[in-house]
Amino acid sequence: MTNRSEVVARLAEVDLFNRCTKGDLRIVARHAQRATIPAGTAVVSQGAAGDAFFLLLSGHATVERDGVAVAELGPGDFFGELALLDPAPRAATVTVTVSSEVAVLGARMFKVLLRELPALSAGMLASLAHRARASGAVGHE
Repeated sequence: MTNRSEVVARLAEVDLFNRCTKGDLRIVARHAQRATIPAGTAVVSQGAAGDAFFLLLSGHATVERDGVAVAELGPGDFFGELALLDPAPRAATVTVTVSSEVAVLGARMFKVLLRELPALSAGMLASLAHRARASGAVGHE
């Protein structure tokens, strides 16, 4: 099982947390639950309610939308971040392809951390704005 300092290092690589200090990241890591997921397990399913963010610490996963593979994930990749802000149904199914370890941060704890760690709010907003621009989902600037 990955230790907390390794989780902090992985969190530091995630754009959502890029404005956080090492101390902030240690707080986030302390509240993240670590779990080992067996190969072939769907961690999240398209259409299901979402309430957690996942950071892939080790292993690999496939992302599918409407049954079509759209991305491959590896250590350091993450998914489920939109569920932290909006409880809408999951947009994709993510299935681990080999036994994998994840860090999981639930939406309720994330909202507490947003209040306690202002840099986390700034990072989340910047990341979402970047993704919106990259997807073409943003109108006039």
